[in-house]
Amino acid sequence: MAQNAKNLIGLTGIPLVMVIGNSMLIPVLPTMKNKMELTSLQTSLLITAFSIAAGIVIPLAGYLSDRFGRKIVILISLALYGTGGLLAGLAALWLDQPYMLIMGGRVLQGIGAAGTAPIAMALVGDLFEGASESKALGLMETSNGMGKVLSPIFGALLALISWYMVFLAFPIICGVVLVLFLFLTKEKKQERQPLPVKQYLHRIAQVFKQHGKWLVPAFFIGSICLFTLFGVLFYLSDLLEEKYKIDGVIKGGFLAIPLLVMSIAAYVTGLIIKKKLGLMRLFVIVGMFLLAASYVLASFVKGAYALIGILIIGSIGTGMILPCLNSMIVGAVQKAERGMITSLYSGVRFIGVAVGPPIFTWLLGISRTVMFFSIAGLSLVFAILAIFFLKPKQAEQGGQNQEQDAAKERETKAWRQVSEVLGIEPETQQEKRRARAIEKYGFDVNDLFARILSGKKEKEKN
Repeated sequence: MAQNAKNLIGLTGIPLVMVIGNSMLIPVLPTMKNKMELTSLQTSLLITAFSIAAGIVIPLAGYLSDRFGRKIVILISLALYGTGGLLAGLAALWLDQPYMLIMGGRVLQGIGAAGTAPIAMALVGDLFEGASESKALGLMETSNGMGKVLSPIFGALLALISWYMVFLAFPIICGVVLVLFLFLTKEKKQERQPLPVKQYLHRIAQVFKQHGKWLVPAFFIGSICLFTLFGVLFYLSDLLEEKYKIDGVIKGGFLAIPLLVMSIAAYVTGLIIKKKLGLMRLFVIVGMFLLAASYVLASFVKGAYALIGILIIGSIGTGMILPCLNSMIVGAVQKAERGMITSLYSGVRFIGVAVGPPIFTWLLGISRTVMFFSIAGLSLVFAILAIFFLKPKQAEQGGQNQEQDAAKERETKAWRQVSEVLGIEPETQQEKRRARAIEKYGFDVNDLFARILSGKKEKEKN
């Protein structure tokens, strides 16, 4: 087996481990609420404690991975993650009032989660290049999505034994992933100079000075996707159990439907986008508009089944957005800075997960319509911001294809200007429209479809 394939097998389990930390608990939260006699806010904090801890520690994990290597940070993080689950499970098994110790276990799990998928994403950037990098990142996001799909069902199955079995499953899963990663994934040897914290922070500031105009909106868009996803799942889990009396594996299956669609969309997107920044940008913009539309429609739908159907539209949008943002962010910075930037991005995403359930609970207390229109409005605002500000540039300087494309574009433009001056080939209205579109949006839709069609024709010829 080729080393690249081994690397992928070892890496793809890591995003799955990270996401089950919350997704596996979602269908069991109402049962935990009843068993431990918790309020809705206390129940939502079981998600928030994990996510806040991860969000805070992720930048530190990124710094450590840049300084000491990605692999050692991931291995230690997986061990902490499993230990936190074991602590929470044993507390539930042995104590009459286990809530506070479970919260401690969740915080420890969050600290462990900080060094898993975010660092694995940076490691993908180290190990893969070009189109294979985009495909690998798409596969990582698909693994993340599949974790979301399977974990509600798996969590519901474990709850048939006992509600605390979800916690005891974590050390087993983490152990398996740790062994696969340890023996299959080989990190490239690099000379890493210890970087002082002051210089580390300065380099982060430099990256944001250079790329901040589009990087900040990209961070927030990723956070909004996870914020709305977990907020809606938290709401849907309560709705299915409290109003429709749907529980157990059936409820887990219903919760998995939008997540399955999202993971499929993420995988297909990863295959399509390759390293085409204009196409990535288009997918993010379209995805945000789909999110906004799905939540507007959801506000008018009353039945749970119809609501799940509407949320599928938003799931397609999320699946289009996340792999594109991953590729944009990984490709925008030099390899030495990827750990810090991808970690910051993942930290912002985790903050979105953390605030989702409590904010959705608060908005739902006002009204269901207010809840859906608020998140639809937020998605729409960032869709518009993406049109004007999300214009990344590739950081790698040596890409021959990009240089050739740029040279060709300059040559074409020069000949067009000469022709206009000589009166041989006046600029057409179509060319003017194309120039305005590229200047304003960074790409031309007609060119995009022409390239897609030409790509298909080339494949047919081959």
